[in-house]
Amino acid sequence: MSSLSRELVFLILQFLDEEKFKETVHKLEQESGFFFNMKYFEDEVHNGNWDEVEKYLSGFTKVDDNRYSMKIFFEIRKQKYLEALDKHDRSKAVEILVKDLKVFASFNEELFKEITQLLTLENFRENEQLSKYGDTKSARAIMLVELKKLIEANPLFRDKLQFPNLKNSRLRTLINQSLNWQHQLCKNPRPNPDIKTLFVDHSCGQPNGARAPSPANNPLLGSLPKAGGFPPLGAHGPFQPTQAPVPAPLAGWMSNPNPNPNPNPPAISHPAVSGSGIGLCGPSMPAALKHPRTPPTNPSLDFPSGDSDHVSKRTRPMGITDEVNLPVNVLPVSFQGHGSSHTQQPFNASVSVSSSASDDLPKTVARTLNQGSSPMSMDFHPIQQTLLLVGTNVGDIGLWEVGSREKLVLKNFKVWDLSSCSMPMQAALVKDPGVSVNRVIWSPDGSLFGVAYSRHIVQIYSYHGGDDVRQHLEIDAHVGGVNDLAFSHPNKQLCVITCGDDKTIKVFDAATGAKQYTFEGHDAPVYSVCPHYKENIQFIFSTALDGKIKAWLYDNMGSRVDYEAPGRWCTTMAYSADGTRLFSCGTSKEGESHIVEWNESEGAVKRTYHGFRKRSLGVVQFDTTKNRFLAAGDDFSIKYWDMDNVQLLTSVEADGGLPASPRIRFNKDGTLLAVSANENGIKILANSDGLRLLRTFENLSYDAASRAQEPAKPTLNTISAAAAAAAASSAGIAERVGSVGSLSGMNGDTRSMPDVKPRITEEQNDKSKIWKLTEISEPSQCRSMKLPENMRVTKISRLIYTNSGNAILALASNAIHLLWKWQRSERNSSGKATASVSPQLWQPSSGILMTNDVAETNPEESVACFALSKNDSYVMSASGGKISLFNMMTFKTMTTFMPPPPAATFLAFHPQDNNIIAIGMDDSTIQIYNVRVDEVKSKLKGHSKRITGLAFSHVLNVLVSSGADAQLCVWSSDGWEKQKTRYLQLPPGRTPTAQSDTRVQFHHDQIHFLVVHETQLAIYETTKLECVKQWLARESSAPISHAMFSCDSQLVYASFLDATVCVFTASHLRLRCRINPSAYLSPNVPSNANVHPLVIAAHPQEPNQFALGLSDGVVHVFEPLESESKWGVQPPAENGSTSNAAATPVGGSGADQAQR
Repeated sequence: MSSLSRELVFLILQFLDEEKFKETVHKLEQESGFFFNMKYFEDEVHNGNWDEVEKYLSGFTKVDDNRYSMKIFFEIRKQKYLEALDKHDRSKAVEILVKDLKVFASFNEELFKEITQLLTLENFRENEQLSKYGDTKSARAIMLVELKKLIEANPLFRDKLQFPNLKNSRLRTLINQSLNWQHQLCKNPRPNPDIKTLFVDHSCGQPNGARAPSPANNPLLGSLPKAGGFPPLGAHGPFQPTQAPVPAPLAGWMSNPNPNPNPNPPAISHPAVSGSGIGLCGPSMPAALKHPRTPPTNPSLDFPSGDSDHVSKRTRPMGITDEVNLPVNVLPVSFQGHGSSHTQQPFNASVSVSSSASDDLPKTVARTLNQGSSPMSMDFHPIQQTLLLVGTNVGDIGLWEVGSREKLVLKNFKVWDLSSCSMPMQAALVKDPGVSVNRVIWSPDGSLFGVAYSRHIVQIYSYHGGDDVRQHLEIDAHVGGVNDLAFSHPNKQLCVITCGDDKTIKVFDAATGAKQYTFEGHDAPVYSVCPHYKENIQFIFSTALDGKIKAWLYDNMGSRVDYEAPGRWCTTMAYSADGTRLFSCGTSKEGESHIVEWNESEGAVKRTYHGFRKRSLGVVQFDTTKNRFLAAGDDFSIKYWDMDNVQLLTSVEADGGLPASPRIRFNKDGTLLAVSANENGIKILANSDGLRLLRTFENLSYDAASRAQEPAKPTLNTISAAAAAAAASSAGIAERVGSVGSLSGMNGDTRSMPDVKPRITEEQNDKSKIWKLTEISEPSQCRSMKLPENMRVTKISRLIYTNSGNAILALASNAIHLLWKWQRSERNSSGKATASVSPQLWQPSSGILMTNDVAETNPEESVACFALSKNDSYVMSASGGKISLFNMMTFKTMTTFMPPPPAATFLAFHPQDNNIIAIGMDDSTIQIYNVRVDEVKSKLKGHSKRITGLAFSHVLNVLVSSGADAQLCVWSSDGWEKQKTRYLQLPPGRTPTAQSDTRVQFHHDQIHFLVVHETQLAIYETTKLECVKQWLARESSAPISHAMFSCDSQLVYASFLDATVCVFTASHLRLRCRINPSAYLSPNVPSNANVHPLVIAAHPQEPNQFALGLSDGVVHVFEPLESESKWGVQPPAENGSTSNAAATPVGGSGADQAQR
């Protein structure tokens, strides 16, 4: 087959996948043998579809092709055999032995005999080599690791594991270009040609005298596509009239749309949850990064969809779109001995399987709350993700800070203005005053929340932080119950959408309450609404109790859709967080429950998930999270599914006490799950990130309670600002929040907090009365380790732990990178970085070093910078020359780009799309660069000197920048517009020097950030860009060289140019421990050498571990003594009451300053 024909096959594969012809895609992959789809292979192995696994493999290799192929087939058939034995299906096991495994007897007869003898055992685990065989799921996962290594090493798979670098919808683009050219050649071209077939060349019919516009400026074509992909044929074909802008994904569902009254609806600004869609980029959620499915060299072929602009773009060879498919713990993979290792250990199943995907699900009961009445609906605040809104069966509204377990607000149902209500409603309330909440929901920015009641009305409250909840709107919306409520942004205007027993859907202005639309057409009470948008098109899905699904545009032109939902009764619909996948959950009157994924373009069920109880004892509720998981409350438990697998992933009973069909709700990041429980309870389930988030509040609860008893001292706890300022959005509510300086306590008021049960720890009772600073001056007073040196390195410029926590990466001033790795051992069972065991200064077998381009400059004089990808696979780095992208496994340079000038001075990966990086420049600009398409998307201007710090908040969707000009800027990461700017508050008489860096780092809450300057440490609240805490170094003391939060944001580690290291309590920036140079510097270092720390790094999982990079090229790792377990004792609050006045040091007493 010619190379062009081969490329055509790849184009067809891409087209088939975009059109969701999944089975055909894999059939063509197998028959052509051009591309081995590792993700599909992996899924089939996980599901145990052995016939399909071998059939798929047969397109690429046969059993006797080579030793790698032989072992691949052997491992698969051995696993199939063991599973049959495990099920005590002897006849099946014998059949596998004879048909599948006997072929290997000629190569290793002893092995075959040993396998045969397993039939005589009651449990094959009696065989010593199989004694550690776990369950089927773990055994398949272990085998898959081995299979992937064998496939990667097998020469028959060479060049078949990477899909070509294609732009989206490439085949469509070529067809469109052909049609455009044909149209240009028409003798009598029409302005709006009607393309009805591709079977013959296009030719315009009736002459109309119009000249053919050239392809370059043809208004029908629009601009030629960039890497985002050409719009697909159909709803966005090149010759479609510009009226009726219904997006392609809705083309099937809205087949005959009436022209929209607004032919060019404005683009609505929505926070993009993910800059990448399905495919090589995969989902960008943390779960996918922590628990990948494919090895680095095997990106999956899940092609990008052409459905929306923000789906992934096809990678360039140097792109890092397989980021999410790479292991977190990236170590060199050795393929030596693949052929011989098997005969020595034929049943090697003792490898511990890595954490499963379900580890990222919130399953641990972290809080149990009592609402006082039965919860009917719950919703977490979109920004302050531990703030939970609850509506109950008696009409009560509760607002909880689940971190501190405090009930901030409890409101009983009442009609605000009965006189303005309709007569039917007044009569209904007189007849039966009982009212239940059907739905509570926050607005997208968290400044409003809505409550839908079982009687006629909707109430909208405005939220101003803490317990400040105010009446905003009361709407007599429907006759009968209001069954659902949602917020949306049609025409850039916030609206409230309701549905009710009167069979209608209504849209109201969220500011004034004015009714804008009424949608009629359902023949039964409307049960739920799901507003959404694709590209510029806003629409609403609705479901009714007769099982009908309809879709509406904001145009009063009637429904575009009339489909039936599985269950045909109570159905709710929801999109994945990135808006690319549509799901519904329904329960029939007979108790049959269904969760399905829909194919929007066809209005057909694409996937039905299994695992429900045969007869559900109530209406099942569901939710989605992380673009990856589904959850539903059923059978007295919470059930979880992976979106890509119809089989139940896991279920959790949450320590029991759940109702038959519990109500559930995830927070935005998917780290917490609220679950309704019996006896008016609410359980908060958390994953590891959620537990850390909640611990933030636990550690502050004592602080908050003690301060709340001192109203005479207006103080502010660092995280307390979140209750007021963070809950306020930058789009208006921030202006309504009062001065945060007067707030106190966790929820921003001066009330005592009886619900808070502070942990009375050692450092919070008697010791606090006799507190004194912990001084460490001797090596025996802490654990420290000097890491193995590289003689070529003279100064450490940048330092970071890998995200897995088992290695440290440094960038030296001579542009060389150093990587120290800790290995698992008897002394270090976790394999994590530690000060107790020495690591290896690691290099690949090739012996190459990761060395940056240094251009014409002296690297020692250049500003060095680097950024590590979230799963440790790549490092982006610069030392005054071009930016380099290195593979952390091989140290190879994957690409270089952006030659100076200007030179890069700071780098940061976008938290939700690893192909987007923010690059700070020495000319004071910030460039937003897409690695995959090699294009600068935006250039941000606002600083006057070089950029010295960048930090993203994925909660607020902002980028914070800092510069050598001592200026801070906040930029929207959606549109990259500048939101706020402020200059650092320097002590009187001190001006920033040309060399003074200002660094920024976000707190764990993603709302506050740390600012580090040679003169000070400060904590800022982002939405107002206000300094809420500040610690000033005395003018006579050494300048600060660097500082970092600990991984849990409870501590701040700061290094100074006199080689001192200080540990602060982050909540009020009080000094708690000082490490003097004599504790770690060698006595052989001459006093005039001026060796001092330049950079500091915090361990990503161990909050009491940090590392220092020194000016002599040495790196030290520090931990407290095991007997102490932490750095010093937290200073008591009474000694550390602070003012939020910008220039006042924390603990502003002279004594505290003298200590530094």
